[in-house]
Amino acid sequence: MIPIASPIIEDDEIQEVVKVLRSGFLAQGPKVEEFEKAFADYTNSRYAVATSSGTTALHVALLAAGVGKGDEVITTPFSFAATANAALYVGARPVFVDIDPQTYNINPEKIEDAITRDTKAIVVVHLYGQPAEMDHINDIGEDNELIVIEDAAQAHGALYHGRKVGSLADIACFSFYPTKNITTGEGGMITTDDEDIAHLARMIRSHGEGARYEHVLLGYNFRMTDIAAAIGIVQLKKLEKFNNRRIKNAEYLTENLEVLDYIKTPYVMDDAKHVFHQYTVRVKNREKWMEYLRGEGIGFGVYYPRPIYRQPLYKDLGFGASCPEAEKASREVLSLPVHPNLTMDDLDRIIDAVENFPV
Repeated sequence: MIPIASPIIEDDEIQEVVKVLRSGFLAQGPKVEEFEKAFADYTNSRYAVATSSGTTALHVALLAAGVGKGDEVITTPFSFAATANAALYVGARPVFVDIDPQTYNINPEKIEDAITRDTKAIVVVHLYGQPAEMDHINDIGEDNELIVIEDAAQAHGALYHGRKVGSLADIACFSFYPTKNITTGEGGMITTDDEDIAHLARMIRSHGEGARYEHVLLGYNFRMTDIAAAIGIVQLKKLEKFNNRRIKNAEYLTENLEVLDYIKTPYVMDDAKHVFHQYTVRVKNREKWMEYLRGEGIGFGVYYPRPIYRQPLYKDLGFGASCPEAEKASREVLSLPVHPNLTMDDLDRIIDAVENFPV
């Protein structure tokens, strides 16, 4: 079986973890600080704040931005549930806006119609590794005095008009889950140029402490460990190499598959660097495709099989939306392996299987 994802952990990551274990400093400490500085430099941000996951990064970011009970947060329905859940965590209401059918990202043309006097923030997902149309979205945010937050969990190293994802809005949030473009096992990161937001985020992630045993506000235990940070420091040095492999793998797949009329290969925006967290195609009869790929030993993923507002939790809470493009995408998307561990033989097997699909 060719897996849909394959985390790369090598001897240098293992050696750095062993050093941390031997140091006796296992919780948040000097390695977390080192990782934060390296990640801030990498994303061209002034500040980076490490957290225990991408989900806690979003939670902390919303709290640090002052989003709370009674506020509305505009976001996409076509993402992992954590994107919208973070709004619920702070007592806000997610408001779902439909996607662009080419990029799968939130459609800027539809955002303004969703803004009300209760709207406080826009959370933008760079889905599958492709940046959203940030210039347009930031203009909307500025015109309406809204905080703009990037959910960059799938887009480490992506570029938009030459600028790094993570530096395109007021705040950005990353995930280092094992399937992401780099991993720390579990972990997250907030990036921002706003000193006040960074300061608040550091307090919120650590029980609201302004100083040791001085609890200034209600906070949480959302800290990253030095063990995770040690892995992240090494992984960050390899990110460009990993991404280049993903991009080359994606280009090879597209070169061979775009001629087929029964599959739609990924669209890549002009003047953007898509880092292919996922290589997502559109197909008809997806169940038939899934059964076929299993038989061929080709891993696959469906990200995501239903819009967030159709999840049982959101239906029970009374959330609804009209997002026909998200509905259509959720029925048609299928992700094929694109990760850096693929060999040319693996890629040719994938292409051969798709070319021989019984239409």
